[in-house]
Amino acid sequence: MASHTDFEQTTVPLEQRKSFIGMFAVMLGFTFFSASMWTGATLGAGLTLKDFIIAVLCGNLILGIYTAILAYLAGTTGLSLHLLSRYTFGRYGSFLPSFLLGITQVGWFGVGVAMFAIPVQMYLKAKGIQCNIWIPVLISGAVMTASAYWGIKALTVVSVIAVPAIAIGGGFSALKVFADHPDAWSRLASFTPDQAKALTMSGAIALTVGSFISGGTCTPDFVRFAKNRKHAVITTAVAFFIGNSLMFIFGAVGGMFYNTNDISNVLVAQGLLIPGIIVLGMNIWTTNDNALYTSGLGFSNITGIPKRYLVLFNGLLGTLLAVILYNNFCGYLNILNSLIPSVGAILAADFFVIRRCGKSYEELTQLDKGCKVRLSAVVAWAAGALVANFVPYGISSINGMIVAFVLYSIWECCHTALVQRDRISALEKSLEELRK
Repeated sequence: MASHTDFEQTTVPLEQRKSFIGMFAVMLGFTFFSASMWTGATLGAGLTLKDFIIAVLCGNLILGIYTAILAYLAGTTGLSLHLLSRYTFGRYGSFLPSFLLGITQVGWFGVGVAMFAIPVQMYLKAKGIQCNIWIPVLISGAVMTASAYWGIKALTVVSVIAVPAIAIGGGFSALKVFADHPDAWSRLASFTPDQAKALTMSGAIALTVGSFISGGTCTPDFVRFAKNRKHAVITTAVAFFIGNSLMFIFGAVGGMFYNTNDISNVLVAQGLLIPGIIVLGMNIWTTNDNALYTSGLGFSNITGIPKRYLVLFNGLLGTLLAVILYNNFCGYLNILNSLIPSVGAILAADFFVIRRCGKSYEELTQLDKGCKVRLSAVVAWAAGALVANFVPYGISSINGMIVAFVLYSIWECCHTALVQRDRISALEKSLEELRK
C-alpha cells in the first residue's frame, strides 16, 4: 500500500494493524485535551473533594464504556465510524453523521490552534517580545495539519512523544503544588464550594461525560487499526478513563491554587515557562491532529476525495478561522456535541441487536450496500438529539443515546418481523396455489 493510504473507503487489513502500545499512545494522546481541564476547573470549584472524585470516576466510567463499545465494533470490522454508518444509516444517510463529526472536529481544530497561539503570544509579550498572533497561529496550524496528513503513522509518533511529556509535566507540576503549598491537602479536603458555583452530582457527571463524548464517538476512526478487538477495547477504555481523569485533576488543582485551568499556565506560574509552552503544544497537538484526521475521513465519505487532500483543506480552513472560532464558535460546538452521541448509540444497536442474528456482520454489510437512506436510523438520531437538547432531567447525552438506541431497535425489529410475515404469507400463498 502507498504510504498515504489510510483505508478511508475500505476495512483495514490485518497486516496493517498496529501494536497495543502504539494504539494506546494514540488514544491516550487523544484524551489529553486542554478543554477537559476547563471542565476540571469548573468541577473543582463546584464540588467537595469527595464529590469531585465520585463525579470524575462515574463520568469517565460512562465515557469508557461508551467508547469501548464503539471500539469493539471497529476492532471487529476494521471499519471507520463513517463506513460503519453506511451500513446503519445507508450510503447517503451516512453523510449526516459524517458531516456532523467532520464540521465539529474542524471547529475544535481551529479552537485548539488558537488555544495554543494566544497563550504563546502572551508568554512572549511578558518577556518583552512582540509577536503578531498570526505567527504562532500559522506555524502551529501547519505543523498539526502535517501530522494528520501523514495519517495514523504520524499520529502514533506524535502521541508516543507527547504522552510521556504531558504526563511528566503534569505530574511534576502536581508535586510542586504540594511542595509550594504545605497546606494543599488540608485545603483540598476541607474545600466547600461557593453557593453560586456549586454543582449537583447529576450536573457534575453530565459535565464530565459531555466534555468529550463527541470526540469519543470518533473512536472507531483510530482503533480500527488495532490488532484485534480485545486490544481496541482495552486501549480505548483505559485511555479514556485515565486520560480524562488526569485532565480533570490538573484543571481542578490549577484552578484552586493558581487561578487557572490549564496545566501549561500552572507550569508558567510555577516559573517553568519553557516546559509550560512545550506541554501546552503537545497537549493540544495530540488532540488536534486526531480531530483533523477524523474530519478528513468524514468528508472523504461524503465526497469520495482521498482523506489526505481534505485534511489539507480542513487544516487550512481551521487555521485561518482559528481566532474567530475561539471567540465565537464554542457555544455552537457544544450544541453540535449534543447531536453526536446518538450516532454511536444507533451503531451499537445495529451491531448488537439487529444485524447479529444468524449472520456475520461482514455478510450483512455486503447485503446492505444497496441501501441509500435508512429512515429508521435518521428518525432515531433526530429523536435522540431532541431529547438530549430539550429534556432537562438526568444526563442529556445519555438520555439521547437511550432514546436513539431503543427507538432504532424497536423500529428495525418490527420491520424485520413484518418482512418475515410477508415472506411467510407469500410462501403460504405459493404453496396453496401449487396444491390447487
